[in-house]
Amino acid sequence: MLFNLTDVVRMVEPEKLIHRVASYLKNNQAVKPPSWAMFAKTSVARTEPPRSPDWWFVRAASVLRKLYVKGPLGVSRMRKFYGGRHRVGMMPPRFASGGGAAVRKIMQQLEKAGLVSTVPRKGRTLTPAGVKLLEQAARSLLSKK
Repeated sequence: MLFNLTDVVRMVEPEKLIHRVASYLKNNQAVKPPSWAMFAKTSVARTEPPRSPDWWFVRAASVLRKLYVKGPLGVSRMRKFYGGRHRVGMMPPRFASGGGAAVRKIMQQLEKAGLVSTVPRKGRTLTPAGVKLLEQAARSLLSKK
């Protein structure tokens, strides 16, 4: 089966693609959770840290997919994607950005692994190796259908 290269990643369900790429990142040790990852909340809007022990790899795969779909992004724009509804006591809820330390550290680790590169004044974008990783994972998911 031949697919258009730009549509392969978008044709697959995001959750399945993210879990496939997360398992790849975990098995190949491309990223490693820091020692504080098990205690850190992912946003001000959250009350507890993530319960899944693999949340760091899932977030890294999600960052890769966001970079593929949305183009060059910086940490501040990524924080908006991972934010949520913040309950402030009796006041009406409002939006709060996600935590920046986890996103920043993940982007640095992906850059060290050669999957992401820095574009001056724009943020970070995928390298050809990162694009290849996502497209291969998407093709393998599409071929299973």
